[in-house]
Amino acid sequence: MPRPLPPDHPWPIGFTATCLRATLYILLVAGLAQGAYLEALHLPEVRFSEHGFTELAQSAVLLTASLLLLYTRQVLKVLPTVTLLMFAFTFSSFIREQDYWLDAWVARHTWKVLVALVIVPILVWVIRERRRFVAEFASYANSFSFGLFAAGVLTTYVFSRLYGRAAFWQAVMEEHYVRTFKDAAEEVVELLGYALILIAVIELTLLARRWALARRAG
Repeated sequence: MPRPLPPDHPWPIGFTATCLRATLYILLVAGLAQGAYLEALHLPEVRFSEHGFTELAQSAVLLTASLLLLYTRQVLKVLPTVTLLMFAFTFSSFIREQDYWLDAWVARHTWKVLVALVIVPILVWVIRERRRFVAEFASYANSFSFGLFAAGVLTTYVFSRLYGRAAFWQAVMEEHYVRTFKDAAEEVVELLGYALILIAVIELTLLARRWALARRAG
């Protein structure tokens, strides 16, 4: 595997391209929020369930992020250990989102077995290649992509879990507590976190492409 380029390797990004990406990210987040709103408005039977827009969008976002990470690793050949570990995280999250379907169509707790089959061998490989991982991570840690990825993880796996607690919403709504409000709060915030992760992965792919082009030019 080729070594990653140092983070300060020059490859300028145009202001217009940056504005375009920012606009697309705004449209992505706005579209997801609007989709959740329309789900609540027009799909009362399935809203915020496994059959609704929000849950399906979560799966689509995670699968897209996983495929982009594979592309970055296998095609661009940049940060192979970092992208593999990130893939393990996003793809395991995608499998976890399929727990309802796997329980219904295969067997209970199937998702746990599949997640273990993804995470365990990748962790073993990354640990064996830990020196390479540390070197690659040093190239990635100060990037915009890493900051967004960390923000997405904190939003999804810390804030949404605490914000979506039934006890919290029971305290807020008291005798008017309805589980749908709790589900909506948790799932929509979770979707936002996944969107941040996807944007982070897109930024990583673009960064890796610039590094790959610079490597070929140099």
